[in-house]
Amino acid sequence: MALSNSRHPHSASARTSPPAPRTAVTLGEHVRGQMRRMCAAAGFAGRGDDSARVLSDLLDLLGPAAHRPLGAGPPSRSFVCDDHSPVEFSLAFSAGSPVSLRLLVEPGCSATTLEENGRLGRQALEALAVRRGFSTEPVRRVEDLFFPPAMDGRFALWCAMDLRRDLPAGVKVYVNPQAHGRGRAARVAEEALERFGFAGAWPAFREHAVPRGPDRDEILFFALDLGRWRTPRVKVYVAHHDITAAQAHTMSRLLPGEPAERVGEFCRLVAGDPGHFAHRPLVSCLSYTERDRTHPSGHTVHVPVRDHAPDDEAARDRATAVLRRYGMDPGPVGSAWAAMTSRHPRDGVGLIAYVSLAQSTWQPPRVNVYFSPEAYAVSPPRAANRVQERRAR
Repeated sequence: MALSNSRHPHSASARTSPPAPRTAVTLGEHVRGQMRRMCAAAGFAGRGDDSARVLSDLLDLLGPAAHRPLGAGPPSRSFVCDDHSPVEFSLAFSAGSPVSLRLLVEPGCSATTLEENGRLGRQALEALAVRRGFSTEPVRRVEDLFFPPAMDGRFALWCAMDLRRDLPAGVKVYVNPQAHGRGRAARVAEEALERFGFAGAWPAFREHAVPRGPDRDEILFFALDLGRWRTPRVKVYVAHHDITAAQAHTMSRLLPGEPAERVGEFCRLVAGDPGHFAHRPLVSCLSYTERDRTHPSGHTVHVPVRDHAPDDEAARDRATAVLRRYGMDPGPVGSAWAAMTSRHPRDGVGLIAYVSLAQSTWQPPRVNVYFSPEAYAVSPPRAANRVQERRAR
């Protein structure tokens, strides 16, 4: 997912420049148009899918922020995107399967405090559950862990919807293990895993996923699948600061066999072999299902391509190359670019924010490409790196 720099989540704003004036356009209009075009790019529109309802749900999740003009700036300093857009899009690719589309929203983005953010987020989630007919009991089960009376951290609740062919959209919720403070995140994550029946998974997680301590291996998100999923997951995300591709490979070994071997190569393909990921961390995700109560069923590595490409043309080329490497059709990436923006890819960097590799013990590999709406700012290209990238081609 397209995460801001987890050490300094708002530092990117100093490096960005505003897009062309669009004072009359609201946030809802901006992302609704992108969503419609992304549905077409992913092959959903007009095929009897759930896309029309998802468009309506998008505006409902945004609440009052949907009516805020872009010219007024972001409703809050959202942690979702570098320019504080409270929305993110992504495409998921798997060899031999149609591409799928995901939308992530921070429902409480119009709040002025984290506590209010969490309250508004839960209200929006409950309303979505009524419309969609799913239970929010898993969230209520850990409410005291993630929504204390006085909250810490950079966000309270995010909600994601996966657009799926011939099925209702899948719903996911992300909550903050640092709600009681960064130093207590490990204890919160351990307790949450235990409440979902994965107490036996914690020792291996502690040894392999966070071996360097909370300052270098930062537990970032706890996520739950809600509603109709073939195999619901509980997921824990970790930001790995100042890490190498080789170390990322080592951390992925909780997932046995060939999947672990792919991680280092994938990081180098996306990031161009940067040595250390020193500025913005790699982010890994371990997912747990009823298939195995003590070992993860899946591992995902998220590579911040925007920090390692001179511009979005290079980022798009790298995403395309990775998809081809894994036998996946890269065509929708180009269509998605046109759906998201009219600017030239060389004129900025960051619309393509992350590229991730998701692997599991029971499904083929999946590559995800993450897109920022750029509702409020466009980060300028890195001119010095651009020349080197052109010479390398």
